[in-house]
Amino acid sequence: MTININSMLQPSTIQLLRLPFSFFLLPVSLFALSQPLETNWWNAGLLLIILHLLVFPASNGYNSYMDRDEGPVGGIQKPMQPTRQLLIIVFAMDTLALLLSLFVSGWVFAALLIYILASRAYSSRNVRLKRYPILGFLVVILCQGALVFWMVYHGSHANQSLNVPITACIASTLLMGGAYPLTQVYQHDADERDGIYTISMLTGIKGTFILSGVLFTLAFLVLGLHFALQLEADRFLVLLVCFLPVQINFFSWAKKVWRNQNEANYENLMKMNRVAALGGNLGFLIILIWKIIG
Repeated sequence: MTININSMLQPSTIQLLRLPFSFFLLPVSLFALSQPLETNWWNAGLLLIILHLLVFPASNGYNSYMDRDEGPVGGIQKPMQPTRQLLIIVFAMDTLALLLSLFVSGWVFAALLIYILASRAYSSRNVRLKRYPILGFLVVILCQGALVFWMVYHGSHANQSLNVPITACIASTLLMGGAYPLTQVYQHDADERDGIYTISMLTGIKGTFILSGVLFTLAFLVLGLHFALQLEADRFLVLLVCFLPVQINFFSWAKKVWRNQNEANYENLMKMNRVAALGGNLGFLIILIWKIIG
């Protein structure tokens, strides 16, 4: 007798976990995997499963359960309304992720717990950190940037080193900082109705692009410093080439928005997300493969 998992899960639960969205968060993990001189590949694979198949989707699901979005959000054009099942699945995924993290290290368990608690505080109706534009912004980019890099680097390092390169943590945070405000730029009205005040609302639509452009620039300056300190300028050049389409698309979109702010819409955001994810994943994947065969 076989059990069809899809028949057990409601369509809204499957949709609102937004599993494909984990692809957009993969660059930081690939960056972290590419940096240790010696890698425990078992732990590396387990960490990718924990983060990208459990923790990130669970965070998406919890956010959707709390927000009950009626407009486009995070890769979903027409989100369904969540049911109680989604909250149960989220709790189960978080629990499984924490249990699996114990097979990596106690430090990864602690870092993962911090990530989950921060994510819940961000979305929860009781705490709702997303009401505070600067605090909410910092929590997201630090967790999805520095904290994820730290977890993957430490957990995948053959010796589980706690000496994680600070330049890489900063660069990861800045990359997330450049990308995150753009995800909010099209939903100011919906966020205002929900009592949310995002960093994009604080800076305004044009200000969002200026902020993102500044943070992306700083990210690449720090990445350049990181690879220069390791005498790996050739790897940085590869990264620049892979991110070139991302830069072109960003400035092209910004130019459209300057002419017509209606261009700050969901369709253009998703195009930006796809280009950024493909460029970032390709660049860091090449560096990872370079490390393996080099």
